[in-house]
Amino acid sequence: MNLVLLDRDGVINEDLHPGVTRPEEFRLLPGALEAIATLTQAGFRIAVVTNQSAIAKGLTTAATVDAIHRRLAVEAEAAGGLIQRFYVCPDHPERPTPRRKPAPGMLLEALAEFGAEAARTPFVGDDLRDLQAAYAAGCPRILVKTGKGARVLAEGLPEALSPVMVAADLRAAARHILEHYR
Repeated sequence: MNLVLLDRDGVINEDLHPGVTRPEEFRLLPGALEAIATLTQAGFRIAVVTNQSAIAKGLTTAATVDAIHRRLAVEAEAAGGLIQRFYVCPDHPERPTPRRKPAPGMLLEALAEFGAEAARTPFVGDDLRDLQAAYAAGCPRILVKTGKGARVLAEGLPEALSPVMVAADLRAAARHILEHYR
C-alpha cells in the first residue's frame, strides 16, 4: 500500500491567520473529505503533516489541536476515508527544529514509520515550505491552488523544486495520485 502525505491548513481546511486555534474555526474545503475517501478506497494510506506554530505562540494548545484532528479523523471516516496518522510540529518559526517544514523531519518520520518509499510517496501542500520539505525528503511534490497555493504559484516556483504538479484542489490532486502512484 502506498502512502500519501497531506498538509492540513489550505489543503484540507481553510487556512486562517494566525491559524486555526479553536475547533469551531475548523472549516473543511469543498471536496477534501471526498478526496481522502477516494484515496483510502483506492488502497492508499494517508497521513497529515502539519506545522502548528500557534501552539508555540500560545494561541492554542496541543490538546486543542489534537481535538481538531480527532474531529477531522471522525469526519473523514464517516465519508469513507481514513487518516492513519497526524504529524504535528508545534515549533515557533523563529526557533525551528528539523521537524518544522521546510525541513523534512516530519516527512522522514512518516516515511520510516510507514515503511514507504519516498519516490512513491507524494506530498500535497499549498505553501513553498511544503514543496521544500517534500523535495528534501525525496517525495514527489503536488501544489494545490487552495490556501496559499495560488499566491505561491503566481510568485513563481523555484526551478530547483521541479517537477511540481499543480492541482486546483485536493480532489484534483487525488485524481493525479490515482493516475500516477498506484
